Amino acid sequence: MMSATPVPSGDATPGRRRGWRPDGRLPLRLRGFLHWWGAALATWLPARIRELFGLAGRRLLLQAEGPTVALSLHEAGAAQALAQVPLAPLVAADGDPLGSLLAPRVAEIPRWLLLPARAGLRRRLTLPEAAGDRLRDVLGFEIDRQTPFAAADVRYDHRVLARRADGQLDVELVVVPRATIEARLAALGALAPMLAGVDLEGEDGPLGVNLIQDARRREDPQRRYQWLLVGVAVLFTAFALWQILQNRAAAADALEERLDAEARPARAASAQRQQLADLREGMVFLQTQRAARPTTVAVLDELARRLPDTTSLEKAAIEGDRILLIGLSTEASALVGYLEGSPLWRSPALAGALQNDPRSRADRFTLTADLAPPPAAAAAAQEPARADAR
Repeated sequence: MMSATPVPSGDATPGRRRGWRPDGRLPLRLRGFLHWWGAALATWLPARIRELFGLAGRRLLLQAEGPTVALSLHEAGAAQALAQVPLAPLVAADGDPLGSLLAPRVAEIPRWLLLPARAGLRRRLTLPEAAGDRLRDVLGFEIDRQTPFAAADVRYDHRVLARRADGQLDVELVVVPRATIEARLAALGALAPMLAGVDLEGEDGPLGVNLIQDARRREDPQRRYQWLLVGVAVLFTAFALWQILQNRAAAADALEERLDAEARPARAASAQRQQLADLREGMVFLQTQRAARPTTVAVLDELARRLPDTTSLEKAAIEGDRILLIGLSTEASALVGYLEGSPLWRSPALAGALQNDPRSRADRFTLTADLAPPPAAAAAAQEPARADAR
């Protein structure tokens, strides 16, 4: 293995060191992080689940040497030999010739052709980190310099070996002549269209590259089931979120109903309390009004005691704070004197002129007076004024 430090390619400019590539691919650092993150998450899943979603990294390796094909299962960095079968019957068979030889779970594993180490050429290069975003394009220009082949005559791939502290990348370029790969694929016959990739054997097993990235690959047979499971998972997740939302809404409605049920007696008690307060205020108002003026019975009793026997009343009314008396009396002009000095009213006076009644030979009179508050109410009314004066 040779090492070389090439001059950075013109495509790897400092202006493209960070950000997105024009072709939409993620930067190398971000791709590496996502690959590491996905692999770390996959280790927490059971083996069967990883296998179902294609995260187990299992590959069925085919090594064609002479008239036979060696089949081995590669998983977790280790290879397990399965069988070695003649190549001629497999090439001449119709459909999937390995489907009848392997277990269904093994037959569905992606199949890779593993070339011997001598079939390819490997070069270790040191490139600036700015070339990481377009590493394959940069290495395409280095094929002519690092190998005796032209870029059009080979199939190539790469793998990042390390990332140095100074910002440079250690990259290994893997090159295999196009004629070698085409001859190997032609020798496989019916098995060639079912390959998912072509890898090169290294010191500890497959290198982990794919030398037919620009060729037609075989579709993973589990891909449909994987997408179906992803769709089911999305539907279940959406249903779970919807159910959580419905549960929250139902809980909120139940809480609102419970609060309303608990608040209903409180509102009724508040309304009753307000009615009681209004009733109390009304009673206080009535008591205040009653205390501020003498009662009707007291006024009529006082009138009966003060008016002479020669006086008869046709009407005795209390209108607000005024007393109205209408009647006949032979001493009408002296009635004001009879009514003066009473503690229940004040300012008695005749309203209008006296009119003589020929039938009774008495004078018709109209007399008014102002009601006076009882002594206790007057004292209570004067108390605030006295307190202000003090």
